[in-house]
Amino acid sequence: MRASRLLSILLLLQNRGRMTADELASELEVSVRTVYRDIDALSASGVPVYADRGRTGGYQLVDGYRTRLTGMTEEEAQSLSLAGLPSAAAELGLGTVLAAAQLKLYAALPTEQRSRARMIDERFYLDVPGWHRGIESLPRLSEVADAVWRNQRIKVAYERWGGSVASRILEPLGVILKAGNWYLAARSEGVDRTYRISRILELEPAGEFERPADFDLVAYWRQWSEEFQRRMYPRTAVVLMSPQARALAPFYLGEVGAGAVRDAGEPDADGWARVELPVESHSAAIGDLLRFGPHVQVLEPPELRAQIAESLLAMSAHYMP
Repeated sequence: MRASRLLSILLLLQNRGRMTADELASELEVSVRTVYRDIDALSASGVPVYADRGRTGGYQLVDGYRTRLTGMTEEEAQSLSLAGLPSAAAELGLGTVLAAAQLKLYAALPTEQRSRARMIDERFYLDVPGWHRGIESLPRLSEVADAVWRNQRIKVAYERWGGSVASRILEPLGVILKAGNWYLAARSEGVDRTYRISRILELEPAGEFERPADFDLVAYWRQWSEEFQRRMYPRTAVVLMSPQARALAPFYLGEVGAGAVRDAGEPDADGWARVELPVESHSAAIGDLLRFGPHVQVLEPPELRAQIAESLLAMSAHYMP
């Protein structure tokens, strides 16, 4: 256990540079006193690690020192093929780079681990896009990715949702792949926004910019996704769902339906549960809820309940003698 921890400290210092004892303790989930002992052990074993004193100090390795010991376990070797997304890399223009990196990494592995890693290639394949949707045309994706790498402003012609085309000067901050769709997080006129890359019709460089040091792509995307979902589903329908309906909710309504079912109260004696379901609009909700047939009963709002009743009457008229 300690040997693994010593290796972790070594790799952390190698990859991140200077780190304080508190940072190392938090990363490894041990006490600061344990970090002190481990650092002493590394130093005694010949690893050139030294400490800078003071408020801005910390531990770091002598410049230029790198270990060739990775400590890769059998399970880590097996996961190599699942760590990347070949189709995504290809769309970004990095397909050959990824292939070359995998070859080099496999070559560095011991024979046993190399064979196990390759077994993953033969048995598992990650296909990110969902069913029942076409593949987007992405002629500008590699150019967008290049602008992100180079901190390069871009001037784009962007097709808005209504079909009109707007000109924008963007400072690209990050690229996101979500459910098979590519998005660009970029700063425009001092505001961080999200753009669908398939809607970028034209692109040209517009000079370099300084990337904001405090921008966190993961945190931004999480916040933006939550806000987007709230905008997409501003209303709530209160319904009763049978066990069959709750089982079908993730398939018919996606993560929104699945989340609503998870948050539902306890079912009654007959297995029906009260569910507060986010909906885009009443008209959209009618089609979504009618898919469940008799396994859903709308309670609120009254106008949606009335519209469902009218739709059912109109439908039944087609089948009545």
